[in-house]
Amino acid sequence: MPTRTSIEQRLADAGRRLNPRRRRLIQSTLENPDETFFLSSRALARRYRVDPATIVRTIQALGYRRYADFLKDLRDHFVQRVTPYRIVESTVRERRSVGDHVRHSLERDLHNVHAVQSGLDPTRVVDLARRIHRSRSVLVVGVDLAASLSWFLAYGLAALGFDAEAPVGSAGNLEHRVRSLGGRDLLIAISFGRCLRLTVEAAMHARRRGVPVFGLTDSDTTPIARVCESYLLAPISASTFTGSYAAPMAVVNAILVACAQVKPRRALAVFRQSEKEYLSSPRWYDPAPPPEASGTGRGIRAE
Repeated sequence: MPTRTSIEQRLADAGRRLNPRRRRLIQSTLENPDETFFLSSRALARRYRVDPATIVRTIQALGYRRYADFLKDLRDHFVQRVTPYRIVESTVRERRSVGDHVRHSLERDLHNVHAVQSGLDPTRVVDLARRIHRSRSVLVVGVDLAASLSWFLAYGLAALGFDAEAPVGSAGNLEHRVRSLGGRDLLIAISFGRCLRLTVEAAMHARRRGVPVFGLTDSDTTPIARVCESYLLAPISASTFTGSYAAPMAVVNAILVACAQVKPRRALAVFRQSEKEYLSSPRWYDPAPPPEASGTGRGIRAE
């Protein structure tokens, strides 16, 4: 059996302090943590059709002094217990139509993006952009699904004229690249939830070498947040087994915008070099013109 999470331990220790109704309330909350850990006490009360005071008394019976502490443990519970099976199994139990599931997925993506819009401090993005400008090279580390984010960020930085790379391949290749970094370089680590071992170890290795390390993750308590000197947050909670990368992509785009706008003349000089290619390059699809009419073959016979 897996080790109990903090909130599971509190539930087990509560004993008779929780009557059956309140115990069912907590158990229902634990069964759907991805749907509840971002809700206020009033919103949670509306979800389970109880009085807000019931929510407060219930979490107090678990030993929490503040609702925010309860939400933190609820999120940690979600991170430790979430698996693709659990996510899909939870959505199947809801018995929605397929169309409802699609709409709900889009609503969750929008919620995550709105959370970034309201909670992200633009000055932290600008600070990262200035650090990127000062760096000799930028190594963006993200593995598994986060590799899509690291590749996108590295590609955008390279297009802006920075020496940026998102290593692919084996763990050995990643280790070699981290080993080549120095104090004038920058490592950006991207991972969420419990965080993948390769990404966390790459960040730890870089810090031991005196390399500045910046993170993109989804909570102040993740391993990436604890290892990195500074970080940006973007939620990924979703009803899909892959998680939602809508908010992290919005943050990546914000980073690229900041990098271009911190020194706009530099960005214009870089893009001026590729202006002609973008306007008339063979890389773009150009449909062949229709065949001219002729009197032979399958063409249209001239009259």
